[in-house]
Amino acid sequence: MVTSVVVGVDGSASSTEALEWAAADARRRGLGLRLVHVCEHARLGREATELCARTLEAAHDRVRPLTDGVQVTTELLTGKVIDALVGESAAADSVVLGSRGLGGFAGLLIGSVSMGAAGHASCPVVIVRGSYGAQHGRVVVGDDGSSCAQVALAYAVEQARARGALLHVTYAWQMPVSPSHPAGYGAVRANCGEQEPRRATERLSAWREKNPDIAIEGEQIIGHPAEMLIKAGETADLVVVGSRGLGGFASAVLGSVSRTVLQHAACSVAVVRPRPGQE
Repeated sequence: MVTSVVVGVDGSASSTEALEWAAADARRRGLGLRLVHVCEHARLGREATELCARTLEAAHDRVRPLTDGVQVTTELLTGKVIDALVGESAAADSVVLGSRGLGGFAGLLIGSVSMGAAGHASCPVVIVRGSYGAQHGRVVVGDDGSSCAQVALAYAVEQARARGALLHVTYAWQMPVSPSHPAGYGAVRANCGEQEPRRATERLSAWREKNPDIAIEGEQIIGHPAEMLIKAGETADLVVVGSRGLGGFASAVLGSVSRTVLQHAACSVAVVRPRPGQE
Protein backbone atom coordinates (compact mmCIF):
# COMPACT_ATOMS: atom_id res chain seq x y z
CA MET A 1 0.00 0.00 0.00
CA VAL A 2 1.40 3.41 -1.00
CA THR A 3 1.66 5.95 1.81
CA SER A 4 -0.13 9.12 0.79
CA VAL A 5 0.10 12.84 1.24
CA VAL A 6 -3.38 13.91 2.35
CA VAL A 7 -4.63 17.31 1.22
CA GLY A 8 -7.77 18.98 2.46
CA VAL A 9 -9.76 20.78 -0.25
CA ASP A 10 -12.73 23.12 0.09
CA GLY A 11 -12.77 25.09 -3.16
CA SER A 12 -10.99 28.14 -1.73
CA ALA A 13 -7.96 29.76 -3.35
CA SER A 14 -5.91 28.78 -0.32
CA SER A 15 -6.84 25.11 -0.63
CA THR A 16 -5.96 25.22 -4.34
CA GLU A 17 -2.45 26.33 -3.36
CA ALA A 18 -2.32 23.45 -0.89
CA LEU A 19 -3.53 21.02 -3.56
CA GLU A 20 -0.79 22.03 -5.99
CA TRP A 21 1.85 21.93 -3.25
CA ALA A 22 0.75 18.45 -2.18
CA ALA A 23 0.74 17.16 -5.77
CA ALA A 24 4.31 18.38 -6.29
CA ASP A 25 5.42 16.89 -2.96
CA ALA A 26 3.85 13.49 -3.70
CA ARG A 27 5.47 13.43 -7.14
CA ARG A 28 8.92 14.36 -5.82
CA ARG A 29 8.86 11.84 -2.99
CA GLY A 30 7.16 8.95 -4.78
CA LEU A 31 4.07 8.97 -2.58
CA GLY A 32 0.36 8.69 -3.24
CA LEU A 33 -1.96 11.69 -3.10
CA ARG A 34 -5.26 11.55 -1.23
CA LEU A 35 -7.76 14.37 -1.72
CA VAL A 36 -10.31 14.77 1.06
CA HIS A 37 -13.24 17.10 1.45
CA VAL A 38 -15.19 17.21 4.68
CA CYS A 39 -18.90 17.81 4.18
CA GLU A 40 -19.97 19.28 7.51
CA HIS A 41 -23.52 19.93 6.31
CA ALA A 42 -24.31 16.53 4.80
CA ARG A 43 -27.13 16.18 7.32
CA LEU A 44 -28.94 18.99 5.47
CA GLY A 45 -29.71 16.63 2.63
CA ARG A 46 -28.82 15.56 -0.89
CA GLU A 47 -28.23 19.06 -2.24
CA ALA A 48 -25.50 19.78 0.34
CA THR A 49 -23.88 16.41 -0.27
CA GLU A 50 -23.90 16.91 -4.03
CA LEU A 51 -22.26 20.33 -3.64
CA CYS A 52 -19.51 18.74 -1.55
CA ALA A 53 -19.04 15.99 -4.13
CA ARG A 54 -18.67 18.59 -6.90
CA THR A 55 -16.03 20.43 -4.85
CA LEU A 56 -14.03 17.24 -4.51
CA GLU A 57 -14.45 16.37 -8.18
CA ALA A 58 -13.29 19.84 -9.25
CA ALA A 59 -10.17 19.47 -7.12
CA HIS A 60 -9.48 16.08 -8.70
CA ASP A 61 -9.87 17.54 -12.19
CA ARG A 62 -7.50 20.39 -11.37
CA VAL A 63 -4.76 18.18 -10.00
CA ARG A 64 -4.93 15.44 -12.64
CA PRO A 65 -2.46 17.12 -15.06
CA LEU A 66 0.01 17.60 -12.19
CA THR A 67 0.14 14.02 -10.99
CA ASP A 68 1.60 11.91 -13.77
CA GLY A 69 2.70 8.63 -12.20
CA VAL A 70 1.13 9.45 -8.82
CA GLN A 71 -1.59 7.25 -7.33
CA VAL A 72 -4.47 9.65 -6.63
CA THR A 73 -7.50 8.80 -4.50
CA THR A 74 -10.40 10.91 -3.24
CA GLU A 75 -12.61 10.66 -0.19
CA LEU A 76 -15.75 12.57 0.77
CA LEU A 77 -15.92 12.68 4.57
CA THR A 78 -18.61 13.92 6.93
CA GLY A 79 -18.45 15.37 10.41
CA LYS A 80 -16.33 18.11 11.92
CA VAL A 81 -13.44 19.23 9.73
CA ILE A 82 -10.66 19.15 12.32
CA ASP A 83 -11.75 15.77 13.69
CA ALA A 84 -11.86 14.29 10.19
CA LEU A 85 -8.42 15.62 9.26
CA VAL A 86 -6.90 14.38 12.51
CA GLY A 87 -8.41 10.98 11.78
CA GLU A 88 -6.82 10.99 8.31
CA SER A 89 -3.44 11.84 9.84
CA ALA A 90 -3.13 8.48 11.57
CA ALA A 91 -2.23 6.69 8.33
CA ALA A 92 -0.89 9.61 6.28
CA ASP A 93 2.65 10.61 5.45
CA SER A 94 1.56 14.21 6.00
CA VAL A 95 -1.52 16.42 5.89
CA VAL A 96 -1.41 19.53 3.69
CA LEU A 97 -3.76 22.47 4.17
CA GLY A 98 -4.17 26.02 2.99
CA SER A 99 -3.58 28.78 5.50
CA ARG A 100 -7.24 29.84 5.40
CA GLY A 101 -10.28 28.14 3.95
CA LEU A 102 -13.74 29.26 2.96
CA GLY A 103 -15.54 31.17 5.65
CA GLY A 104 -12.37 32.35 7.38
CA PHE A 105 -12.02 35.97 8.42
CA ALA A 106 -9.87 37.83 5.90
CA GLY A 107 -7.82 39.42 8.66
CA LEU A 108 -6.68 36.12 10.16
CA LEU A 109 -3.14 35.02 9.30
CA ILE A 110 -4.07 31.38 9.72
CA GLY A 111 -7.46 29.75 10.02
CA SER A 112 -8.81 27.75 12.94
CA VAL A 113 -8.88 24.51 10.93
CA SER A 114 -5.22 24.83 9.94
CA MET A 115 -4.16 25.64 13.49
CA GLY A 116 -6.32 22.90 14.98
CA ALA A 117 -5.01 20.24 12.61
CA ALA A 118 -1.41 21.32 13.22
CA GLY A 119 -2.01 21.02 16.94
CA HIS A 120 -3.55 17.55 16.99
CA ALA A 121 -2.52 15.54 13.92
CA SER A 122 -0.40 12.42 14.28
CA CYS A 123 1.79 13.21 11.26
CA PRO A 124 3.51 16.32 9.87
CA VAL A 125 1.07 19.07 8.92
CA VAL A 126 2.08 21.50 6.16
CA ILE A 127 0.34 24.86 6.03
CA VAL A 128 0.85 26.27 2.55
CA ARG A 129 1.29 29.95 1.80
CA GLY A 130 3.33 31.86 -0.75
CA SER A 131 3.52 28.86 -3.10
CA TYR A 132 3.31 31.00 -6.25
CA GLY A 133 6.36 33.13 -5.42
CA ALA A 134 9.97 32.69 -6.48
CA GLN A 135 11.62 29.40 -5.53
CA HIS A 136 14.68 29.76 -3.33
CA GLY A 137 16.00 26.19 -3.30
CA ARG A 138 16.25 26.33 0.49
CA VAL A 139 14.58 24.45 3.35
CA VAL A 140 14.89 25.93 6.86
CA VAL A 141 14.52 23.91 10.04
CA GLY A 142 14.74 24.87 13.70
CA ASP A 143 16.88 22.87 16.11
CA ASP A 144 16.90 23.13 19.90
CA GLY A 145 18.12 19.64 20.76
CA SER A 146 14.67 18.35 21.75
CA SER A 147 13.15 15.08 20.53
CA CYS A 148 10.58 17.07 18.51
CA ALA A 149 13.38 18.98 16.81
CA GLN A 150 15.14 15.77 15.84
CA VAL A 151 11.99 14.43 14.17
CA ALA A 152 11.55 17.80 12.44
CA LEU A 153 15.15 17.62 11.19
CA ALA A 154 14.53 14.16 9.73
CA TYR A 155 11.50 15.48 7.82
CA ALA A 156 13.47 18.54 6.67
CA VAL A 157 16.26 16.30 5.39
CA GLU A 158 13.74 14.30 3.37
CA GLN A 159 12.25 17.48 1.92
CA ALA A 160 15.65 18.95 1.04
CA ARG A 161 16.76 15.70 -0.61
CA ALA A 162 13.59 15.44 -2.71
CA ARG A 163 13.89 19.06 -3.80
CA GLY A 164 17.65 19.06 -4.37
CA ALA A 165 17.67 22.03 -1.99
CA LEU A 166 20.03 23.42 0.60
CA LEU A 167 19.09 22.59 4.19
CA HIS A 168 19.59 25.51 6.58
CA VAL A 169 19.55 24.52 10.27
CA THR A 170 18.89 27.38 12.68
CA TYR A 171 19.71 27.13 16.36
CA ALA A 172 18.62 30.29 18.14
CA TRP A 173 19.08 30.61 21.87
CA GLN A 174 18.62 33.21 24.53
CA MET A 175 20.91 34.09 27.43
CA PRO A 176 19.60 33.29 30.91
CA VAL A 177 17.94 36.35 32.39
CA SER A 178 18.62 37.51 35.93
CA PRO A 179 17.24 40.89 36.95
CA SER A 180 19.57 41.24 39.93
CA HIS A 181 22.76 40.01 38.22
CA PRO A 182 24.03 38.00 41.20
CA ALA A 183 27.64 37.07 41.72
CA GLY A 184 28.77 34.54 39.15
CA TYR A 185 26.16 35.53 36.58
CA GLY A 186 28.84 36.68 34.15
CA ALA A 187 30.44 33.25 34.31
CA VAL A 188 27.06 31.64 33.62
CA ARG A 189 26.60 33.80 30.54
CA ALA A 190 30.08 32.99 29.29
CA ASN A 191 29.52 29.28 29.87
CA CYS A 192 26.24 29.37 27.94
CA GLY A 193 27.89 31.36 25.18
CA GLU A 194 30.41 28.57 24.71
CA GLN A 195 28.37 25.44 25.36
CA GLU A 196 25.19 26.14 23.44
CA PRO A 197 26.81 26.79 20.02
CA ARG A 198 29.17 23.85 20.52
CA ARG A 199 26.33 21.43 21.19
CA ALA A 200 24.42 22.71 18.19
CA THR A 201 27.53 22.32 16.00
CA GLU A 202 28.01 18.75 17.21
CA ARG A 203 24.41 17.87 16.35
CA LEU A 204 24.82 19.47 12.94
CA SER A 205 27.99 17.47 12.24
CA ALA A 206 26.14 14.24 13.01
CA TRP A 207 23.40 15.11 10.51
CA ARG A 208 26.00 15.94 7.86
CA GLU A 209 27.73 12.60 8.38
CA LYS A 210 24.45 10.72 8.02
CA ASN A 211 23.40 12.67 4.91
CA PRO A 212 26.47 13.36 2.77
CA ASP A 213 24.32 13.82 -0.34
CA ILE A 214 22.68 16.98 1.02
CA ALA A 215 24.19 20.42 1.40
CA ILE A 216 23.60 21.34 5.05
CA GLU A 217 24.54 24.67 6.58
CA GLY A 218 24.12 25.72 10.17
CA GLU A 219 23.49 28.93 12.02
CA GLN A 220 23.90 29.42 15.77
CA ILE A 221 22.58 32.79 16.80
CA ILE A 222 21.48 34.61 19.94
CA GLY A 223 17.87 35.65 19.57
CA HIS A 224 14.29 34.50 19.90
CA PRO A 225 13.87 31.20 17.99
CA ALA A 226 10.56 32.18 16.39
CA GLU A 227 11.89 35.53 15.20
CA MET A 228 15.00 33.93 13.71
CA LEU A 229 12.99 31.24 11.91
CA ILE A 230 10.55 33.78 10.51
CA LYS A 231 13.48 35.84 9.23
CA ALA A 232 15.14 32.77 7.69
CA GLY A 233 11.83 31.85 6.06
CA GLU A 234 11.85 35.04 4.02
CA THR A 235 14.26 33.32 1.60
CA ALA A 236 13.04 29.73 2.00
CA ASP A 237 10.55 27.46 0.26
CA LEU A 238 9.64 25.68 3.49
CA VAL A 239 10.22 26.18 7.21
CA VAL A 240 10.07 23.05 9.38
CA VAL A 241 9.45 23.22 13.13
CA GLY A 242 8.85 20.69 15.86
CA SER A 243 5.46 20.84 17.54
CA ARG A 244 7.07 21.58 20.92
CA GLY A 245 10.62 22.38 21.92
CA LEU A 246 12.58 22.28 25.13
CA GLY A 247 10.80 23.92 28.01
CA GLY A 248 7.33 23.52 26.50
CA PHE A 249 4.46 22.36 28.69
CA ALA A 250 3.73 18.69 28.07
CA SER A 251 0.02 19.43 27.85
CA ALA A 252 0.43 22.08 25.14
CA VAL A 253 -0.54 20.85 21.68
CA LEU A 254 1.68 23.47 20.05
CA GLY A 255 4.61 25.31 21.55
CA SER A 256 4.90 29.09 21.37
CA VAL A 257 7.64 28.94 18.72
CA SER A 258 5.75 26.69 16.31
CA ARG A 259 2.55 28.67 16.82
CA THR A 260 4.28 32.01 16.15
CA VAL A 261 6.08 30.70 13.07
CA LEU A 262 2.79 29.33 11.73
CA GLN A 263 1.16 32.71 12.20
CA HIS A 264 3.86 34.89 10.67
CA ALA A 265 6.17 32.99 8.29
CA ALA A 266 6.16 34.23 4.70
CA CYS A 267 6.48 30.73 3.23
CA SER A 268 4.90 27.33 3.83
CA VAL A 269 5.44 25.80 7.28
CA ALA A 270 5.59 22.13 8.30
CA VAL A 271 4.83 21.29 11.92
CA VAL A 272 6.26 17.91 12.86
CA ARG A 273 5.63 15.91 16.02
CA PRO A 274 6.97 12.50 17.00
CA ARG A 275 4.71 9.62 16.11
CA PRO A 276 3.96 7.04 18.81
CA GLY A 277 7.24 5.38 19.77
CA GLN A 278 9.43 8.23 18.50
CA GLU A 279 9.48 10.21 21.74
